[in-house]
Amino acid sequence: MAADRVGLGWRGELAAGILSNLAQIDVLEVIADDYYRASRASMDALCSLARQVPVSLHGVGMGLASTIAAEPRRLHAMARLMKLVQAESWSEHLSFVRAGGVEIGHLAAPPRTPETVAGTLANIALASRIVGSTPLMENIATLVKPPASTLDEAEWLAQIIDGAQVPLLLDLHNLYANAVNSGQDPQALLLRLPLTRVGAVHLSGGHWIDEPGGTGRRLLDDHLHDVPAEVFDLLTVLARQAPQALTVILERDGNYPSFEHVLDQLALARAALRAGRAA
Repeated sequence: MAADRVGLGWRGELAAGILSNLAQIDVLEVIADDYYRASRASMDALCSLARQVPVSLHGVGMGLASTIAAEPRRLHAMARLMKLVQAESWSEHLSFVRAGGVEIGHLAAPPRTPETVAGTLANIALASRIVGSTPLMENIATLVKPPASTLDEAEWLAQIIDGAQVPLLLDLHNLYANAVNSGQDPQALLLRLPLTRVGAVHLSGGHWIDEPGGTGRRLLDDHLHDVPAEVFDLLTVLARQAPQALTVILERDGNYPSFEHVLDQLALARAALRAGRAA
């Protein structure tokens, strides 16, 4: 079996640390949307980076989990970027980001219904044809169960991943947050997913926010905090259950610590993988 890999999301604020420590980073994930209209100099820098370390492109604006058809111009932009950078893979979110011509400005969870499953399958098929390769599809975090849902999260995810025959980009903090926010056991939710289809993993952190009226708390996935111990524990469970090699990406979008601390987080991810494989 190929070896597990641990890497990092490319951010400008982390660039100096990343470039100084490439030997400790197996793969980088780059936000594709940042480069659709990038300057020649920025594109040259990205291509140079991709020659030094494996790069995966991560989309945020396609809105493939929707009954609304995906916009071909966005898919063609990803296709051009994949060809230019020679990225090893690309991914998107199981979310919608627009409706009725309105951009809502964040990744929203659609109702988990057979209709959104069908719409998502059609959009993934279109995206795969235009880009020329199948995307990894990522589960997203939501503070509340999407209204009008008739399927639970595990059922909805499995119907899409199995139906589209695509790999799952499993965000373990999103899974953890959704589980605790809905009163579920995170490990039980994890074990209901099609784990043999996991192609990559995201790790991140968040913080607790008060519910309106002070009746309780919910976990907000914000990518501004360290990965909690419970999420590393889920990575160990995943490594114990999934026979395939895993690519694990640490995401950090602000409140940046020292790069030594970032490397410590990568080391914890490697330790969690080793613990699961040993078991």
